[in-house]
Amino acid sequence: MHYAGLAEVVRRDPRYVYEAYEFMFEALRYTQAMLDRLPPEERGAEPGAQHHVSGKELLEGIRRYAQRQFGLMARTVFRMWGINRTDDFGEIVFNLVEANLMTRTDTDRRDDFRAVFDLDRALVEDYQIKLDETD
Repeated sequence: MHYAGLAEVVRRDPRYVYEAYEFMFEALRYTQAMLDRLPPEERGAEPGAQHHVSGKELLEGIRRYAQRQFGLMARTVFRMWGINRTDDFGEIVFNLVEANLMTRTDTDRRDDFRAVFDLDRALVEDYQIKLDETD
């Protein structure tokens, strides 16, 4: 999937690769679905407050989505993308906000993503194989 404006975001902050930003949009949508907060599909419809997810909720959605997409390779994929701590997801989110590609509320902060959990523990040590696709 191609997201307009992402190449410019990557150019301005090359710490994270294009795919990390694509993944963020996918993980946000996954998280909103997981929490039953998907915005309407109509073109031009703006998501409302009822569709918002907090930093901690997004990080949990990222963890789950990464495990579904990459399994035990999730940690390795994140390293290749320049992501080494939960703080990096906050940087990606706020890069997207600054580029007007994602929205935030007045209470959202980069600190919401600071050291929320250890990626090695969350993606490798605590990894569980689930036989049911509904997680």
